Amino acid sequence: MDAFNLLSLGFGLLVGAALGLTGGGGSIFAVPLLLYGLSVPVGTAMGLSLATVGVTAGFGAALRWLHGEVEWKAGLLFALGGMVTAPLGAWLGRLLPSTLLLTAFALLMLFVGWRMWRGRGDDVVTPGRCVLQGGGRFGVECYVRLGSGGAAAGLLSGLFGVGGGFIVVPVLLLVTGMSIHRAVATSLMVIFLISISGVVAHVLHGQLFPMPLSLWFVGGGFLGMLLGSAGRSRLSGGALQKIFAIGMWVTAGWMLWRNLGALG
Repeated sequence: MDAFNLLSLGFGLLVGAALGLTGGGGSIFAVPLLLYGLSVPVGTAMGLSLATVGVTAGFGAALRWLHGEVEWKAGLLFALGGMVTAPLGAWLGRLLPSTLLLTAFALLMLFVGWRMWRGRGDDVVTPGRCVLQGGGRFGVECYVRLGSGGAAAGLLSGLFGVGGGFIVVPVLLLVTGMSIHRAVATSLMVIFLISISGVVAHVLHGQLFPMPLSLWFVGGGFLGMLLGSAGRSRLSGGALQKIFAIGMWVTAGWMLWRNLGALG
């Protein structure tokens, strides 16, 4: 294994660990690591990021499913909205300047990180705006809120080449009132499904994935997911949200510094 492949494996491990801990942080770190750490072109980095995060999230979701942590009904509703809009985001992303895209992405991370920092950190399930009604059925408001949240996550997923977990987790917490751990587990399933739609759109636009970098990066992501999932069980819900927010702020600040300089 040469130094470049070892670095690819290490960066993939970081992405997988972040994704396992937060249910969305891996999406945030994948793009800048590929762009600035491995010198991958912007279009390729976004497509490879989405593919890696999606596959890794699917692996993590399967693990959480076995432990009964995935709220599959809410997750499927959310994912369906995202799978419709992800191709639209991928198309728009090819029309906009890459510097503008990355700067907008960084600003969004700052805002969502602030929301997560202020969010509740306990693991107690409280009634949300989307609740099960008689017979275990979702109400109309539930469909609208989860579908709308999924559509927003899918659009951003295709646009920025990320899984959209930074939208999925906060919306699941706000709308359903589920615990942070169950929101993270459900987010992994949502990210996997939305990513499938986004990756297909990138491939149809002619996106190719470089080898063996892609294999090492994905392999590292799988290993990181195992480590992140193990570490998650030792952290409180509040600690997870704080880690999520801090990671977003640090990465966003660094990306703004790089991209604003390029705009100037």
